[in-house]
Amino acid sequence: MFLSKRRSWKTLLIALVAVMAFSALAGCGKKSEGNAAGGEDTSKVVATYEGGEITENEFDREQRILLALQPEYEQFLQMDDFREYLIKQEIAYEYLEANADDKIKEEGKKKAEEQLAAMKQSIGDDAFKQMLDAQKVSEADFKNYMIRIYTVMESEKTKVTDEDVKKEFEATKEDYITASVRHILIGFTDREGKERSKEDTLKLAKEVKAKLDNGEDFATLVKEYSTDGQTNIDNGGLYADTPVGNWVPEFKEQAISLPLNQISDPVETTYGYHIMRVEKRTEKTFDDLTQEEKDLIQMSVASQKLDEFMTGELEKSIIKKIELPKVEKSEDNGSTNSGTGNNAGTDAGAENGSGTNSGTSNSSTGNTNAGK
Repeated sequence: MFLSKRRSWKTLLIALVAVMAFSALAGCGKKSEGNAAGGEDTSKVVATYEGGEITENEFDREQRILLALQPEYEQFLQMDDFREYLIKQEIAYEYLEANADDKIKEEGKKKAEEQLAAMKQSIGDDAFKQMLDAQKVSEADFKNYMIRIYTVMESEKTKVTDEDVKKEFEATKEDYITASVRHILIGFTDREGKERSKEDTLKLAKEVKAKLDNGEDFATLVKEYSTDGQTNIDNGGLYADTPVGNWVPEFKEQAISLPLNQISDPVETTYGYHIMRVEKRTEKTFDDLTQEEKDLIQMSVASQKLDEFMTGELEKSIIKKIELPKVEKSEDNGSTNSGTGNNAGTDAGAENGSGTNSGTSNSSTGNTNAGK
């Protein structure tokens, strides 16, 4: 469907706790891991910070683990500013994990082990192994990566007060409105994959809207015209009791403001024109939130505090030096080489689109167009 894509890559990196159902990514205990061959890591130091350093091989492993989970990020690893941000994030997690107390570390390890087991159960042991093998990542490295992130996020959560959670809810409470919306999507691409001009798409949307105004059945017209996913078409165009924050801004705004049971004029999004009818809308107060929803808000605030740490104290006083090689672009074929020890992006292209992009999934809607 037409999910909101609100996160920049920086925000997504900070909040990778959302990837694969509440997980986040980075490594722990890696100073004793050595290089990929199992020996002492003698590769060049590419970053130094208060209390530690990161080598070329260690940063290469960080990139490969990211690609194992998010293969579509290969294109970003060809950008110098992205790679610099990624190593700063690695420094942040290394530093904060090292300074966490024993109780937090134990809780982080427990959460990471639970998540690892859940991931294996979700995608299957074989698929999990293939995901790691494609980027030459060991399960031990991956587990350590998760332990470090969960340790840091558990530590950041302790800094979030109940008042912080309430304040964040008030700032974003529109996202917690749920609505049942029936719609017909007249897409810029028809059901056969043929592109339509914007003018032709709008013209058809207005014709469908006129039919609805004349009393024709909504569900019948959905089956005849809608280009949303088949599940939604079979459901008469209805998305029931869905958080409006899941939708792109234009659709969300109509879901919030359109009078109940009134047929909208065509609403333009990047997917086409929607004719909408809001059949139910429910607002929530803070007291209406489930504990899971409060936990998610707490995690969001913790991620914001981590972002503030990275742009504040980390930049100003903790990082001593970063010396990453520039990404080199080949004139022959346009390929890139970051210069790191193990060529982090080598296998990522083959994995792109493998189904690991779960950070924006919305399983509750039966959505088939989430990746558009």
